Amino acid sequence: MTTSSGIAETPMTASLLAGRALPSAPRFEHADDALGIGCTQPRISWTTTAPTGWVQAAYELEVTRGEVSEVFKMTSAAQVLVPWPTHPLASREQATVRVRVHGEDGTLSAWSMASVVEVGLVDPLDWTTSGIMPPWPEDHSDPDRRPPLFRRAFSLPSAPVKARLYVTAHGLYEMELNGSRVGAEALAPGWSVYSDRLQHATYDVTEMLVEGDNAIGSWMGDGWWRGRYGFHGGTLNIYGTDIALLAQLEVKCADGSKIVIGTDKHWKASPSPILRSSLYVGEEFDNDAMPGPWSSAEFDDMGWAPVKIAQFLTGTIVPQEGPPVRCTEELVPVSTERRDDGSILVDFGQNFAGRLHLRAPSGVGRELEVRHAEVLQDGELYVRTLRDAISIDRYLGSEGSIDWEPRFTIHGFRYAEISGYTGDLSDLSILGRVYHSDMRRTGWLTTSNESLNRLHENVVWSMKSNFVSIPTDCPQRDERLGWTGDIQVFAPTASYLFDVDGFLSGWLKDVALEQNRFGTVPWYVPVIPGAPQWTPIVPGAVWGDVAVLTPWTLFERYGDSGVLRQQYQSARDWVDQVARLAGPSRLWDTGRQLGDWLDPAAPADQPAMALTDPYLVATAYFAWSSRRLSLIAETLGKLDDARYYRSLADEVREAFLTRWSTGDGRLVNPTQTGYALAIVFDLVRDEAARRAGAELAALVTERGNRIGVGFAGVNLISDALTMTGHHEEAFALLLEEQTPSWLSMVAKGATTIWERWDSLLDDGTVNPGQMTSFNHYALGSVADWMHRTIGGIAPTEAGYRSVRVAPIPAGGLTGARADFDSPYGRITSDWKVDDTTFHLDVVVPVGCSGVVDLPDGSSREVEHGSHHFTASLIGSSTQREAS
Repeated sequence: MTTSSGIAETPMTASLLAGRALPSAPRFEHADDALGIGCTQPRISWTTTAPTGWVQAAYELEVTRGEVSEVFKMTSAAQVLVPWPTHPLASREQATVRVRVHGEDGTLSAWSMASVVEVGLVDPLDWTTSGIMPPWPEDHSDPDRRPPLFRRAFSLPSAPVKARLYVTAHGLYEMELNGSRVGAEALAPGWSVYSDRLQHATYDVTEMLVEGDNAIGSWMGDGWWRGRYGFHGGTLNIYGTDIALLAQLEVKCADGSKIVIGTDKHWKASPSPILRSSLYVGEEFDNDAMPGPWSSAEFDDMGWAPVKIAQFLTGTIVPQEGPPVRCTEELVPVSTERRDDGSILVDFGQNFAGRLHLRAPSGVGRELEVRHAEVLQDGELYVRTLRDAISIDRYLGSEGSIDWEPRFTIHGFRYAEISGYTGDLSDLSILGRVYHSDMRRTGWLTTSNESLNRLHENVVWSMKSNFVSIPTDCPQRDERLGWTGDIQVFAPTASYLFDVDGFLSGWLKDVALEQNRFGTVPWYVPVIPGAPQWTPIVPGAVWGDVAVLTPWTLFERYGDSGVLRQQYQSARDWVDQVARLAGPSRLWDTGRQLGDWLDPAAPADQPAMALTDPYLVATAYFAWSSRRLSLIAETLGKLDDARYYRSLADEVREAFLTRWSTGDGRLVNPTQTGYALAIVFDLVRDEAARRAGAELAALVTERGNRIGVGFAGVNLISDALTMTGHHEEAFALLLEEQTPSWLSMVAKGATTIWERWDSLLDDGTVNPGQMTSFNHYALGSVADWMHRTIGGIAPTEAGYRSVRVAPIPAGGLTGARADFDSPYGRITSDWKVDDTTFHLDVVVPVGCSGVVDLPDGSSREVEHGSHHFTASLIGSSTQREAS
C-alpha cells in the first residue's frame, strides 16, 4: 500500500502520517512464542500507542488460515485476552493474526504487524507412534542407572518445506538433529502431575533438515520421573522405573510428500556417556564413552541395539503451557583461588540456580569433580544444609580438551570447588550458567537507598532460582518442592516482577488434580512420598488457601478470568472443606496447622512454634478465602454462590472477633502477625482497625523495629501498618538492619532471600536448624508492598485496566522509580524529593486510566500519556527531613 504522496505505508509510517493509533503485534494467551500452543481458541492481546485523548471504540482482527483471510470487527474497548473471533483451530493448524483499532474520534489505525499462532497436538489420536525405551535389563532399585542415547537415521525424498518435532518423555530429554541440538530447553518436559498431565513441546526444525540422509537422536536423564527425589535422600521411581522417549517428526517436502518419523522399532539405543544423572546427587560424565557424532547421518550405529517399545498414555499428554526452563544468563566468577591442596575455590558473587560450564585445553587432568554450596564456613564449602543432595558433578576423560556442562541436573549455589584440575588457572574457563523458567521480566524498582535496591535484587534472584518448571521452595537441598503456602504469599510479588500467568495457571491445574486425588490441597504440588510428618496429607491454612488466593491474584494482575473459571471448583472445594472442619462455630480450631511458620521466635528445630496461635491464623485465612471466593463467584456471574460465600465470610469474621478480639480492636493473642491478619483481611474495621493499627505499630516499636512474623504475616505486616496510617513504622521495619529484619540479610552479604530471618547467625555461623536455606522467596513477599508503596503502582481494576499511583516518600528516601509492563503497556512512577517539594512523573498506557494520589492529600485523575506533578511536603502526613 502507498500513500497519496507515494510513500510506502508500513503500519508505523501510516500511523505517524495520520496521527493515528498503532497497535502492537498480537499476543496469544500467555505465550511469548505461540508455536505449539495448547488452546484451540487462543485469546488475543495487544498494546497500543496513540495520541493523548485517543480512546478505543472498536477493534478488527484479521485472521488468515491457509489462503483464506477473514476480518472480524468488535465494538469494544477491550484489548487484553479478547475472545478468539472464529471457529477453533485444529491440531497443527496455523493462523496469522493482525489487529487494527478504531478510535472514538472516528480514526482508524493501520494494521499491526502480524503474529503467528500454531496449535500443538491436542487430540490423543494425533500421536501415531509408540514410545521407546532401552532394551537392556536394569536393576530398578539402583539409583545410579545409566541412561540411554537414542537415535535413528532416515531419508527425505526432497527438500523440507515445513517440519515440526513433537516430543515428550518419561524422564528428561535433549533432542538433536543432524549433529545439532534442537531448541535450548533444559530439564524438558518439566515437572507436572505426570499421571494426568505430561507436557509435550513443539519445535520448528525445518532449517535443520536436508534432502536425503538425516538423523535424529536424544540424550536422556532420570529427572523427576524415576530419579531419587524428596525428603531424606528421596524416593526412587516415583512415577515409573523406566526412561522412555516419545517423539514425532512430521515433515512436508517440496515434492508434496509427507513424512512422519516417530519413535518406533526402527530406533536404536546405546549406553550414554552420562554415567549417572540425578537432580540431587549431580551428574557424572565420561567423555571417553562419547560415541562420536552419534546424531549425524553419517554415523555408523551397527553396534547399537534395537530399542524396546514403551507405552505412553496419550490421553494425558498436553501441549506445554508455561515457558520452558532455559539458560537465561551467564555469570563470570568474581574470584578464583587455587588452594594448597590443588583444588580451586570459585565465588560467583551471587547465589543462583544453575550449573558450571568448564572449558580447558588438553592435558589438565583426567577426572574433575565439582562440588557446590551456598555459603562458606572457615573458608570451606558448607554443605550440611544440603542434607542428602550432595550436589557433586564429575567429568571423566582422557587428556583431550574439555568443553563440558552437565545436562540433567541443577544446583543452588554461589561457591564451587573444582578438584582434579592440574593445568594453569589462566587456561581454565569457568562460567556459571543460570537456569530457570524463561519468563518475561515485567517489573523493576530502584530507590535512593542502595540497601533496599540490593534487597529487591535479592527477591528477583530468589524468584528466578525457584521458578524452575514449578514454583519451588529452594534450589539446593533434598527438597525443591512446590510448597503451596510459599507461592500463595509470594504470588503478588511474582506477578509484578515477571509474567507468571501461564506458569502459575498451569501449575494450578496440578493443584486441583492433587486436591482431588488426596481429598485436600496438599502442602506441596506435585505430591511425592514424604517424610512421616507430611504423610498422610491433611488440610492446612495458608498453604491450602493457594486454591483461592492465587487464582484471584492472577485475575487481579492480568485480568484473566479464564483462570478463575479453570480453578473455580478447586477454590470452592477448599472453602467448603474448611467450613465442614470449622462446623457451626465457624472457628477452624482443630487439626494440624503450620501457622506462622518460621516466626523468628520459634526454636531452630521447631519452626511451627510461633507466637501467634495457629488457629487464629487458620480462622483468619478461612474468613479471607471465603470473602475472596465470593468475589470470584461474582466475577463469574455465579451470584447465588457469591451471596453464600459473602455471608459465610461475615459469619467467620464475627466468630474471629468473638474468639480473638477484646472488642475494641485489640487481640487476646497480640502479635505482629495477629494484628496484620486482622487488619489486612478486613476482620477489624473503622475505629477497631485504627486501634489495631496502633497496637501493631507499638509492637514494632517495642521490638526495636525488628520483624516478628513468619510466613503467615510477612506479606501483610507492612500493608497493615500503612493501611492504618503508620507509614514511619512501616519504613522503620523495612529499613532495620539488626536481626531479625529484611536488611539484616543484606548487611550480612545475602544475594538472595533466606528461608529463615537468621539463616546466618550474628556471629557468622550457619543456623543449626535442619531447614536452613539461603535461597527461599517467601520472606521476599514484602516486595509487593514495596512496588505499591515505594514505587506507588497498584491495580484498582483487574489487569491494571485502571491504576492507582500513590508513592509514599518516607523512610528517608529521596526518590524511587518503578516500571511495570502491565497487560496494557508500561506504567511508570518516577519520583524525587527536592528540599520540601515532591516531584512525580507518571506514564499511563493506552487503554488504562488512573488516579494519582500526592503526599499533600490531593488526587488527580489521569488518562493515558505522560504526566508531571509537584506537591509540597510541608504539613503532609509523610513529611520528614530529606537525607
